[in-house]
Formats: sequence, C-alpha cells, structure tokens
Amino acid sequence: MTAAEISRIAGVTRATVSNWRRRHDDFPAPSAGTETSPLYDLVAVQAWLRGRGHTSTASPTEELRTALRLLGPGSGVATRLFPLVASASRRTPQELAELAALPDDQLVARAEKSAGELPVAVPGAEPFRYGPDDAGVLRALLGCVREAGAQAALDVLAERELDEGAASGVYQTPEGLALLMARLLPAGASRVLDPACGSGTLLAAAARQGAQELFGQDSLPVQGQRTAVRLLLAAPRAETVVRVGDSLRADAFPDVTVDAVLCNPPFGDRDWGHDELAYDPRWAYGLPPRFESELAWVQHALAHLEPGGHAVMLLPPALAFRSSARRIRAELIRSGALRAVVSLPARAAYPLHIGLQIWVFQRPEPGGTDRTTVLFVDGEGEQRDGAAGTPSATDTAGAGAGTRGGSRPRRSGSSASSAPASSASAASFDWAGLTDRVLAQWTAFTTAPDAYADEPGVARAVPLVDLLDDVVDVTPARHVRMTAADIDPAALARRVQDLHEQLAEQVAALAAASASGGWQPSGPAAREWRTATVSDLARGGALTVLRAAPSGTRGSKGSAAPTVDRPVLTAQDVSAVNPPSGTAVDLHADAAQSVAAGDVLVRALGGGEAAAMTRVADDRDAGALLGPHVHLLRPDPARLDPWFLAGFLGAEDNIASASTGSSLVHVTPGRLRVPLLPLEEQRRYGEAFRRVYELRAAVRRTAALAADTAATLTTGLTAGVLLPPDTSSSDSA
Repeated sequence: MTAAEISRIAGVTRATVSNWRRRHDDFPAPSAGTETSPLYDLVAVQAWLRGRGHTSTASPTEELRTALRLLGPGSGVATRLFPLVASASRRTPQELAELAALPDDQLVARAEKSAGELPVAVPGAEPFRYGPDDAGVLRALLGCVREAGAQAALDVLAERELDEGAASGVYQTPEGLALLMARLLPAGASRVLDPACGSGTLLAAAARQGAQELFGQDSLPVQGQRTAVRLLLAAPRAETVVRVGDSLRADAFPDVTVDAVLCNPPFGDRDWGHDELAYDPRWAYGLPPRFESELAWVQHALAHLEPGGHAVMLLPPALAFRSSARRIRAELIRSGALRAVVSLPARAAYPLHIGLQIWVFQRPEPGGTDRTTVLFVDGEGEQRDGAAGTPSATDTAGAGAGTRGGSRPRRSGSSASSAPASSASAASFDWAGLTDRVLAQWTAFTTAPDAYADEPGVARAVPLVDLLDDVVDVTPARHVRMTAADIDPAALARRVQDLHEQLAEQVAALAAASASGGWQPSGPAAREWRTATVSDLARGGALTVLRAAPSGTRGSKGSAAPTVDRPVLTAQDVSAVNPPSGTAVDLHADAAQSVAAGDVLVRALGGGEAAAMTRVADDRDAGALLGPHVHLLRPDPARLDPWFLAGFLGAEDNIASASTGSSLVHVTPGRLRVPLLPLEEQRRYGEAFRRVYELRAAVRRTAALAADTAATLTTGLTAGVLLPPDTSSSDSA
C-alpha cells in the first residue's frame, strides 16, 4: 500500500505519515516500490497502527478496495469472491465477525465451504478455491458485507474486474431509473428478460415489482456474474437464469418468450453484426441500418415478447428523429408496437450531457384492439424551459449526476467511469417526483386511451396519422409543447401576480438573512485548532454514527422492504435544503434509521456541484427514515452543539481530506475532523453556522422563484396571452 492509503486508513494527513517514517524507527520499512514511491505491507502497517492506538477510519468498501489492490493485477480473485458475497449475505453480523476472526487456514477453509454451499447460478465462475494469500481480502470482504452490505461488496468486486478488463463506458443504471422503467410494466408481468443486463439493476427492479422468472444475458463475463449474485441477493425466491454472450450474435434464449423486456442497451455500437445478421428473422420491422444498433436491440426485445407483452427500453434521443431510422420508426408506429416515449432531463443518466428517452413497446396481438395514439411525456421540458411556471405544469425535478447502465464497452469514445458513479444519480436526483408524474400520465393513458386528457406542456396522446409524416419525428418536446390555445390568459395573469408577490416576500427574507451581523476578524492571524476525528468522538461517546444502507439492498435474511408509509430523507434533501421527499421503496427494515431533530446529516457522496454536504435535522425531518447515501451523526447535546458540528464537518477542506475519488467523491465520516472547544463557544459558532444555513436556503428559494417568474412571463409574452406593461405614462412624466 502507498503512503496515501496509509493516511486514509489512519485518518491522518500525508504529512503525518511522512513524520512517522522519520521519527519512529519501528515504522514498517517499504516492502516494494521505489525510493520516491515506496509501498508498504498492509498487515505490518495495521499492526503498527494498532500498537499506537490508531484504529482504521477507512470505510469498509475502501478497505476492500485496498485489499484487492494489494493482490496485484491479474489475480482473478475478485471473480472467485462473487459466490462468497452471496453466501456471506445469509449470515448475521455476529457470524461474519466470528468467521473473520478465525486463523488464516481456518478462514480459507470455511470460506471455500461457504461459497460451495450455493447452487451453481453464477455463469463462468471459477472453482471456489482460496489460498493463504487470500486471507486478507477474505477478511476485508466479510467486513464490507457486515458493515456496508452485500451489494456494496459486490459493486467493489465488479469495479475491480471492469478496471482490469479496460471495459470503458460500462455504467450502472441508476436505481431510481430502473424502478421507473419496471413500474411502467403492467401488473402481473412475471417473466422478464434483460438481454443487456449489465449490473442487474433492471432485473432486480422487476423482481421488486413481483417478477418471478428472470432471464439475463451480457457480453462481459464479470457483468453476468455480478447480475447472477445480485439477483440471489435481491430475489432469492425467483427463478433466475443468467448467461454470458452477445445477445444479438449469440442469443442465449432463442426459444424463450416473456411477459416483459427491460433493457438499457449499448449506444452507438457500429460492430453489432449488421452484415452477418442481415437475414435474421427478428427484423420484422426492417433491417436495422449499420449505424442504428439501437433498432436491432428494439426488435430483439420485441421478438422475445409474448403477444401483448411490453418492452421498456432506455434509448438515445437521436433515435427519435434521425432520418436513417425513419422507415423502422414508421413501421413501429403503423403496427401499434410503439406505445409511449418519455424524455428524461439531462444528467439523469449517462451520457450526462443529453437527456435520454424511455420508449415503451407492446407486441401486437393478432386480432387485438387497434391502437390509434402514442403517448408522449416531456420529462425534461420542466427543466429545459421553465414549464413549471405555467398553470398546468408540475413541480420541477432536481437534476443530478447520473450514469448509464450499458452492458458492454461503448464504442463512441466516452470515457470510463467506475460503477459507484451511479450512486450519485440515485442520491441527487428526484426520481420519486419524476416517477409519480410519468406514472400518472401512463396509467391514465393505458386505462382509457380514448378518454385520455392531454396535459399541455407535459403530456399528449398523438394520433398515429399525425406521426406518419415525412420525418416521423417522435421527440416528446415536439409534440407536447404548449400552444397559445392551451393557456388561459386570465389564469396566467393571476399566476404572474402571485409569483411577483412571492418573489417580493422572498427577496425581503433574503435581505434579512444577508444583513451584516457584526462579523469580526479573529486577530492578526487565523485561529489554530486542536481537533479530533469523528471516529475519536464516537469512541468517546460524544456522538453516534449511523449509516443507511445503499439503495436496493436487503436484509441479511432476505427481509422485505418496509411497508410503513413514512418519508425518506435523501441526499438530495440535504443538499437542496428540502424536507424529506423520498420513499421507503428501496430500504430494508434492518437498515432503516429514524431521523430525530438535532441529528447532523452528512451526504456520503459529493462532487460535481457546489451543494451543501451537511445540515441539521429539524422538526420537519423528525420521524423520517434515513435514506441511502446519507450518514447520520447523533451528538450528545451535553457535549456537542449540532450546528457547530454540521458547520465544521461540511467545510470544503474537511470534506476533501475525508474523501476518496475525483469527479465523484465518497465521504468517510469517521475521518472528518472537529475542533475541540468548550460547549459555550461551540454554541456561538453553531449560531453563526445556522445563520449561514438560512442564508443559503434563502438564496436557493429566491433563485428558484426568480427563474419561475421569468419563465412564466416569457411563456405568456411569446404565446400572445400577456401584454407588455404600458410604460408611456411613466415615460412622459
């Protein structure tokens, strides 16, 4: 391990590690590396740290990453550990701790036996054989499963294998997006296929919606193995079949038809097999052009559906209007196979710079009801042009970082990203709000298509004949945009008046929050702090650290998600200064923690935006469940002021020193540092940090209202439903 890794596990700076090397003769000598970049033995360093009372402050996932790196490239141990993750998930935390405490030889033997107890469900997995050199990584894996959950351990193993395989452009589908796509399927869809299953997120979402038979295929062995284990964790009672191979060239399920297909296929793949598959019977709607691989995946999905079955696919927006895809688009519309197109905001999923689209298909039934319309829902319009300011629009969803769930390396030149990046999307994007809006339109449309009432600017059912023109453009924004005929001039004028009044009130509140409050310099130089880490404070009983499970995980015994109707406080709520806005759908009962007023909330993921990383829970938050990717610190009020704690923990330098990663950072709360001050002085600082928080909240509210007002005025003026103010009298005066 490097000196930087030593600093991370010890919770100190690099300078402190260099100081230890110079001052302590018994500090472990380098075991490899060079003079300028020495490498140290992990076991020796950990023994030295324990001897001086330094406990590790690295997160369980970071410790597992470190243990895997120490094995060197090409070890292949990550693949062999996949079955052990599933086996470990079935044990209690106490059993895992006892197993990790065994001597090396007994640990290796027990690990082999535990992994071998599973049914053979992991495609291409190597025999369950571990050696003496694997003892360190086995302990790290068991610790990760015990502390962070089996899914977190699974993601770290897959990340290692993908990095070694140079599989650029392989990204997880965000959990919220997967759930939205799964909920677009009709109730009762029991047999579900994902022909580009990647990390298995979509199939796991289908299982949560009641699917009992799951079929998956992926061209990357590590992704197929990852999906198989993930489904053992998420859907232990479902019948699961996962295969490795190219679904277009070597379909592993040629004779299988299913109720539904969920798929996030590779984009822009020019080597999908155009020439060799030219006469394939799957191309019922036309031979896909060489540069339109997505249309091959669409027809592959339709070919696997039972008559009347549904396919929900995530596709690039260019597919909706490119001339090369026009003929097949027309056939899909003419036959009634295309049912809906939903546009997503940019940054909801990878690639981040464009808004992807969800296409919903239904395989035509012989003699079935003729379909006369296609539903379009513009989920990105509310952020693109401020539609939230119009009378018929709904509230704006928050944008955030996201990732793509491709099944194999992209060929369009996109840069690689590690699998955990998907967590940022789930943590920072308002999937619950977007899901509610989309499902409301889809449910109304499918329940009574002929009686469906359009919502101008948001959703519209367009007759097939209107779509079959020269361009056959199915971009949602083209069809749902609001026209002058959709707007009531009097209602819009009242809306503008109301917005102006709210904005005036908010500007006054912002002025009050930003008023000077007697800020004074500390002296000729900055104060120097004597600090302690959060881990030190927790050991001393000054606070308790609680961690929510990552989204989509389940209890060690396969317990179901909680059914209580309680809000969930998400990472987006922390950064956006919002009350709890999430739902409990992705939480399991064992991991759910209730938030109390006075708790300090810390986002587990950051980067990409200048947003608050911490805040103090208030009465609005009390009783909510702690959402994924949020750490909760519960201070002893007799020893720590919560606002003082939140203010110093959220400092930019503090977050940076306690984080790993670059564009996406993972915050380890135990490494955050806090000044040691008397309680009375803490309260003075706490009051100052509370005022800063109120200023930040006032700025966000004012900016949102100003944008809403400006967008509404622009809509009214350009649509011809508002008249400009008469300024002639004031000019003459």
